[in-house]
Amino acid sequence: MIYLRSTLFMLGQWLFTPIFTTLALFTFPFPPVTRYRFISLWAKSMLWWLRVTCKVRYEVIGREHIQTSPCIILSKHQSAWETLAFQEIFPPQVWVLKRELLWVPFFGWGLAMTSPIAINRAAGREALKQLVSQGKDRLAKGFCVVIFPEGTRIPPGERGKYHIGGAWLASHTGTPVTPVAHNAGEFWAKNSFLRKPGTITVRIGPPIVTTGLKIDALNQQVEDWIEQEMTRLPRP
Repeated sequence: MIYLRSTLFMLGQWLFTPIFTTLALFTFPFPPVTRYRFISLWAKSMLWWLRVTCKVRYEVIGREHIQTSPCIILSKHQSAWETLAFQEIFPPQVWVLKRELLWVPFFGWGLAMTSPIAINRAAGREALKQLVSQGKDRLAKGFCVVIFPEGTRIPPGERGKYHIGGAWLASHTGTPVTPVAHNAGEFWAKNSFLRKPGTITVRIGPPIVTTGLKIDALNQQVEDWIEQEMTRLPRP
C-alpha cells in the first residue's frame, strides 16, 4: 500500500506542478511578498495531497516562538518536506539555496519567482558577501530568511558540519535567529520514493538575540540547541 500511495502522490505532483508554474509566471508584475503568497499555495497544496495520499501529517511544538517580524530561521535539513511545510508554518520567507536549483524545469522557474538567495557555493567569501547584501534586501522587504546550516539533507541520526552562513547573516544584520528541529527524514527520506505514514514533529526554539554574540558562538549555540532537540524527537 505504501508504494501505491507514494505513486499517487508523485503523479499528482508531476501533473499539478507544470500547470501551477505556468500560472505563477503571471505574478511577475506584483510585489515580491504578493508573488510569494500566491506561489506558496503550491507547497500548501502538496502538503494537503501528501496527507490525502500518504497519510503524512505534522505537529508543531513551540508555535509561540514564531516571530511576526522578519527573522532568520536556521533549521535541520533531512527531507524535501520542510521546504514545503515551512511555507505553511512560518510567515513569508525566502531560502538560501544553491543556484543550480533554479535551472530545474518548472520547479526552478517557480522557485526563482519567490526571490530566493541563490548562491554559488564555490565562491567562498564572495558568497558570504552576496548572502549579507541580498539578505538585508529580503529582510527589509518583510521576508524571513531560511537557511539550512548543514547545507544538505542529513539522514536521521547523523550530524553534518554547521556552516557559518546563517550566523554570519544574523550577526551582520542584527536579526534574531529562530532554531528549528524536526524528524521529517523518518517519513520522507533523502532521495527516497517512499513517503511513510505518520506524524512529523517540528520543534521551534525561542528566538536567539544576536546582539553582542560572536559569529562562532552564535553558530555553536544554534547547533547545540538543534542537536539536543533532535535527541528528544520521537522515532517511528
